[in-house]
Amino acid sequence: MVIHTILEFLHHYGYLFFFFAFSLGPFGVPIPNEITILTAAILSHSGVINSWLTYFCILMGLLTATTLFYLAGKFFGPSLKRKFHTNKHYKKAENILDRKGNNAICVGMFIPVVRYFLPLLIGLSGVKYRKFAVVSYSVAIFWTMLLFTIGTFFGERLLSVLPF
Repeated sequence: MVIHTILEFLHHYGYLFFFFAFSLGPFGVPIPNEITILTAAILSHSGVINSWLTYFCILMGLLTATTLFYLAGKFFGPSLKRKFHTNKHYKKAENILDRKGNNAICVGMFIPVVRYFLPLLIGLSGVKYRKFAVVSYSVAIFWTMLLFTIGTFFGERLLSVLPF
């Protein structure tokens, strides 16, 4: 079960597990973010782990990952754009970001995988860091708080219904 796996990781790595699960998420950490947050909230609510420290590590991990991807897009933009300029998925994503702007950023943070690659696209598009930070970090805080709250109050019921 997921709870046992997370407890095992916590035993070995401490609260840094949550930081690394979110900051390394785009690089193939096999546990989905949503499941990790919900499970962390359940464990926090039951008193097994510290709620504030857990939430802080999760949020910092997510902010680190999105910032690194934004910076990668910003600094490697020209070479990456040359590589992707003919890719239909890249063109479509760039078009959505151009048309929808902040709304695309807000919605994208709620979609698995997209939440990590959207900052890369934002960096590629030349959006200033300040605008990126205000919108992306605000949505990241909202998203993590929402899921942590859902996990705290409804997590045990969700885990009993979900097939993992």
